Amino acid sequence: MNFLSVISFILAGGVLAFGVLTAGNSDLFFSQHAALIVMGGTVAAGAISFQIDRILLLFRVFFKRVIQGRKQDYVKLIETLISISEANRLKTGRIEDHLREGNDYFLTEAVNLMLEEILDEATLIRILRTRAQTIYQRQTEDVFKFKTIGKFPPAFGLMGTTLSMITLLSKLGQSGGQKMIGPAMAIGLVATFYGIALANLVFIPIAENLADSSKENRLKNLIIVEGIRLILKKTNPVVLAEELNSFLLTSERIDWKKISRPEIGKAA
Repeated sequence: MNFLSVISFILAGGVLAFGVLTAGNSDLFFSQHAALIVMGGTVAAGAISFQIDRILLLFRVFFKRVIQGRKQDYVKLIETLISISEANRLKTGRIEDHLREGNDYFLTEAVNLMLEEILDEATLIRILRTRAQTIYQRQTEDVFKFKTIGKFPPAFGLMGTTLSMITLLSKLGQSGGQKMIGPAMAIGLVATFYGIALANLVFIPIAENLADSSKENRLKNLIIVEGIRLILKKTNPVVLAEELNSFLLTSERIDWKKISRPEIGKAA
């Protein structure tokens, strides 16, 4: 589980709760009418946009990639690719062990295709690059869906406020109608508050989180594809490490000199 994401959502809820509880009369912020319009309207508009089954699938995406997701460890990935390269070059037969250590589905799939030796090098690399791009495109679609749904709550919040204002204005001509303006406007603005909070504390942050993780996952998969290409060429482990370091910033790069592997030491 990604505890940092969980803590972030708790922090967002805490900020919202603090704002409500310190605003004065906190009871004003609890409105079934406003909640139904904003949340119900958002779900309905989202279902019309993307179909209800895909909306339900977004809950799974949120849980797997935001709550369970983790930051990519590029150093560990490159170390795993170096280990696989050594095992493949020296025919030690420990490739499966290194795959379990890496614990990455795309890496496992790529290495298994390589070991099957059914596809030639050019075809294998082309297929892996296509799959990496397909994964990125699908994950980008999830980002788009969350961003689109994030546009709906403020609009439905404004609709809820508008409905309240219409009801209020229709009663202004009645006896004591002017005294209702303040309380009625306060209740009406709760819907707008719900819409703004739902969009900016839930949907938009989730979309940005998914966008960031999609880019990280794409980079990880590109490193794997390049690593497989170099392994097929039986590239020197030192050269492989430096080639894969090219995908990373200076502070992120692996120092192959600190890896305690005799084969790398000999190659250096």
